[in-house]
Amino acid sequence: MISVEGLTKSYGEIRALQGVKFQVERGEIVGLLGPNGAGKSTAIKCLTGYLHPDEGSVHVDGINVLESPIEAQSCIGYLPENTPLYPEMSVQAYLQMIAELRGVPENMYVERLSDAIVATGLVDRLTQPIGQLSKGLRQRVGLAQAILHKPRLLILDEPTIGLDPTQMVEIRNLIKSLAGSSTILFSSHILSEVEAVCDRVIILVNGEIRADARLDDIAQTSDATLIVDKQDPNIENLLSELDGVQQVNCVSTNDGNYSYQIVGEAGVDLCPSVYDLARKEEWPLRELRKDVRTLETVFNELVAIT
Repeated sequence: MISVEGLTKSYGEIRALQGVKFQVERGEIVGLLGPNGAGKSTAIKCLTGYLHPDEGSVHVDGINVLESPIEAQSCIGYLPENTPLYPEMSVQAYLQMIAELRGVPENMYVERLSDAIVATGLVDRLTQPIGQLSKGLRQRVGLAQAILHKPRLLILDEPTIGLDPTQMVEIRNLIKSLAGSSTILFSSHILSEVEAVCDRVIILVNGEIRADARLDDIAQTSDATLIVDKQDPNIENLLSELDGVQQVNCVSTNDGNYSYQIVGEAGVDLCPSVYDLARKEEWPLRELRKDVRTLETVFNELVAIT
């Protein structure tokens, strides 16, 4: 659905994008992450044809965005960070205007409007001026304009920014419900939102891709944690001698137990051998678990790399 090759864009001496390359398959929900100034918004503007890169190519559903921007935009639904809403217009009048601008066929006009309004839960708000709506409802109007022409690609830039926790959950569930009909590229600073919604993440730092992986793969680690209720100086030595163990660190916990973080080589499951050793040595075992890396941990590690 998306194919980006060698995308480069500079603003004067500032290089916003540096040879960015990635692909997104049909039906995926992909999170585009990065700190402020990483190049996320620039990449999105290049994808949607609103900005021309200095170098590289962008294809959406096989269409060259740089050569045929209008054709490419016809299959894209776009919710920018600051949706261009008109506060004096009613919800219905605004969506009707967008449908006309999008060139929705006359024989599908009512159906497309109805589907977008129902999907975004705006049925009871059609006659209300947009300026009188809450932030969450205005975001729903923004989503409705992005999906009413049934785009094959939906690009959402910070769709939950400024929302309260309840509104964030509502918008998150709405986005997930749209995945059945559209490929979704989702940009957000809220990592928990990305984990809840996306299948895969692309992390941009200083205009370069630092990671491109499925969330399941990111969470995988070879490290393990062993917790016992008694400290024994031999534990660290014995754990260090196990195959696949690179490092062992011991920390005391608030409840008086001792936790050993066991760093393993890539692709090694340490838990079986640690458990066998604990039984053999009769350690007072409280807990043994395989560690899981969070998206926040990975993100912070990558951003810290200069």
